[in-house]
Amino acid sequence: MHTITLIKGDGIGPSIMDEAVKVINATGVKIEWEEAYAGLSAFEKFGTPLPDATMTSFDKTRIAFKGPLTTVVGTGFRSINVALRQQYDLYANVRPAKSWAGIKTRYDDVDIVIVRENTEGLYVGLEHYLSPKKDIAESLAVVTRSASERIVEYAFQYARDNNRQKVTVCHKANILKFSQGLFLDVAREVAARYPDINFDEKIIDAACMHMVMNPKQFDVVVTTNMFGDILSDLTAGLVGGLGLIPGANIGADAALFEAVHGSAPDIAGKNLANPTAVIMAGAMMLSHIGETEAAERVVKAVEKVVNEGIYVTPDLNPNTKAGTVEMGSAIAAAME
Repeated sequence: MHTITLIKGDGIGPSIMDEAVKVINATGVKIEWEEAYAGLSAFEKFGTPLPDATMTSFDKTRIAFKGPLTTVVGTGFRSINVALRQQYDLYANVRPAKSWAGIKTRYDDVDIVIVRENTEGLYVGLEHYLSPKKDIAESLAVVTRSASERIVEYAFQYARDNNRQKVTVCHKANILKFSQGLFLDVAREVAARYPDINFDEKIIDAACMHMVMNPKQFDVVVTTNMFGDILSDLTAGLVGGLGLIPGANIGADAALFEAVHGSAPDIAGKNLANPTAVIMAGAMMLSHIGETEAAERVVKAVEKVVNEGIYVTPDLNPNTKAGTVEMGSAIAAAME
């Protein structure tokens, strides 16, 4: 029996999470779901977007499965997602983007995994104004040797464990000699310890151009926090959008799995939201907890339904009459 903290989230979160739970339960893996709250729904219910009870649950289970959250304006949290990542030191953000046979895009051979450093860089929030008029602002990027080493090490070990051939480090060390230079130096040191994995370096702006022109040259990409945020959305665009992209936040002793898209309150409750991303995140979670066979069955079932294009949401097929619930049920039924 696995005990997992379940955060359904805001907007479309509850509806897509219900379908994800339905699919995961259909695998037969025994899971005790411990429901907790975060985001706008938590703020309305408890007066805080991140209640102590949620943290207590995550402290105990060390695994969380989360829907999209709405950041509450005017509270002490810049982002609940960032707060959770920092609290549990979830240093590796992993976002795979792979082409789908049933989704028509410019390319049909994309298979890229973005491994993003998740705890520092420009997203540490060290910002201030330099003048009383607040017309000059400064943001500080923090890059440490220890955090750089562990994220690059994670990327290379991920490549080795998943039969990947190459790791590309994306950087801006040509301009940011110290912060990005440190990250690149560490990447080169770690790469030397993995002679079985090809290593490549690309300056971030050139990497974006090459990724759009020929995504097949990329396999596993490792980079700093903000660059990883940008690249993961770029790769999502190559395969059909954020509605198809799962995300994992991995730490040494805790992990959080989620859809990377927003809460889309405009379509909440309308049975229109695509549950693919969060179901695929559920597959990543199953693999993480050692249920690899169940994870593979979920992935195959999702691919079957998406590629057939019948029981899918309108964003995937404008002519469909199916919605969120029907798509989730079809995926559960397609489980081998």
